[in-house]
Amino acid sequence: MLQQDVDVKETEVEVNLEDIEVMYVESPNGPEGSPEAFARLEGKLSSLKGRKFYATFQYPDGPYRACGALIPSDKPKDLGIDTWVIPGGEYAQGKLDDWAKHPWDIPGAFTRLSEAYLEKIDPSRPSIEFYKSQRELILLIPIKKDD
Repeated sequence: MLQQDVDVKETEVEVNLEDIEVMYVESPNGPEGSPEAFARLEGKLSSLKGRKFYATFQYPDGPYRACGALIPSDKPKDLGIDTWVIPGGEYAQGKLDDWAKHPWDIPGAFTRLSEAYLEKIDPSRPSIEFYKSQRELILLIPIKKDD
């Protein structure tokens, strides 16, 4: 398939995120294994309704994690799912519209966002995908706080 030229610059902003408690399934194949990781995660849940889904990738070698934000009724240990905290802090944020129609554009969108913040990237924290809807994907690159 032909990749579109994805421009995330017009939606770039810097945000401060709180820590996010999640349950997750790790992909043994990095981002390429995201469909399988999400299928495994979603398959363990009784309902997807009202849930917030994320993915994280610790550049350059992983891990890639398909994540669901914890809600009070969750019992991840009973489901055999690991838990973790997506670290908060300063992030550069971009948006990719209609991502479900062209998921192959996600890596390029992250690359463009990373290039805009190259000198500020914080390699100690993962990049985050927040699946706001089937139409809107929020991309988050960890950045160092300005002094």
